[in-house]
Amino acid sequence: MPSFTMNASDPKILHVDMDAFFASVEIRDDPKLAGLPVAVGGRAEDRGVISAASYEARKYGVHSAQPTARALELCPDLVLVRPDFERYTRASRLIMEIFRRYTPLVEPLSLDEAFLDVEGCERLFGGAEEIGHAIKRDILRETGLVASIGIAPSKFLAKLASDLDKPDGFRILRAGEIRDVLDPLPVSKIFGVGARTARRLEALGVTTVGDLARRDREDVMREFGASGAWIYDLAHGIDPRRVNPRREEKSHGMERTFPTDIDDRERLRLMLYEFCEEVSFDLRSRGLRGRTIAVKARFWNFKTVTRTKTLDYPTNLGARIYATACELLERVPPGPLRLLGVQASSLEDVRTPNQNQLFGDGDLNVPADDVRLGRAVAGIDRLKKKFGGDAVVPASLLARKAARSKEGAR
Repeated sequence: MPSFTMNASDPKILHVDMDAFFASVEIRDDPKLAGLPVAVGGRAEDRGVISAASYEARKYGVHSAQPTARALELCPDLVLVRPDFERYTRASRLIMEIFRRYTPLVEPLSLDEAFLDVEGCERLFGGAEEIGHAIKRDILRETGLVASIGIAPSKFLAKLASDLDKPDGFRILRAGEIRDVLDPLPVSKIFGVGARTARRLEALGVTTVGDLARRDREDVMREFGASGAWIYDLAHGIDPRRVNPRREEKSHGMERTFPTDIDDRERLRLMLYEFCEEVSFDLRSRGLRGRTIAVKARFWNFKTVTRTKTLDYPTNLGARIYATACELLERVPPGPLRLLGVQASSLEDVRTPNQNQLFGDGDLNVPADDVRLGRAVAGIDRLKKKFGGDAVVPASLLARKAARSKEGAR
């Protein structure tokens, strides 16, 4: 058994970030892609965007959220792979299971990164450094993927440390070296400093973290209000946030940009149906349900509108979300659309009781039809989880599924 004594100043927060996660999964599953500039994303002719890029592709300036057409301009030899989120989710689950072997305090941030608090785990596994190396080895051995790990006394510093030596990085940031590491960094490295805040800081002569740390706290608060106190404290490495294993997801949805603008409302409703089915399945898989439904529409001229409705009771049933989404679509002005999306928010755990469940087994607000539909959907979900997401497909979506499969085979 490892022998280790942890004191209050020892780094105990880990930030684990998978390197070029989606692209790395594709390269792992198709070794012929190794060493090539690879990007995961939609096709340029479909107005696609890049979801992830390998480090070979990043050398050309390719990055996530970039239009695919621009990525191909920068790197004509780019190997473009269509995303397969089921595979990425499976890999993510394995990685999260590895984390929880070492500590119950795991706060996932996305499919490919998480915070871990290992305080109190040293008698079982050793100190944070030993645990970090063990996690890195386990991920490589069991998934064939590479992670970068940062270890520090706080979440902000741990996340910063994980990015310092990418890819395949491992950096420990101890209390005595925080100032030396932080001071030369651009002020945009501070969590919460976006492009607009960075410009305002630069106008004040603040371009590095060290510049901000040397200013008077009251002056920064006077200029930026409450957020000024936050970014000033982070510039000094002060971050009181704890690792939260029950981090709440605020919303969940999906949207799609079309290859060509669509004005046919029947086609748009069919797409909404597909989106609602996928969003509802994801909500049920996460044990969540939502009370507020939103439809987002972007017109041919890039004007974007959002329509929302709050339901009488939360739901994760595709039919109910779709019925609301169709109602909201009717409130969107006519005209060709280049993007359509649906989102569920005001999310809650499915175990959260409604007020009228306190004195009975049923929910008086939820119609009996929804209760019966929920039981049927639960059976369908079991089939999907066992045989894959396409095991059960609504008849009205079969043609769309077949068309996308044909596109993916090109």
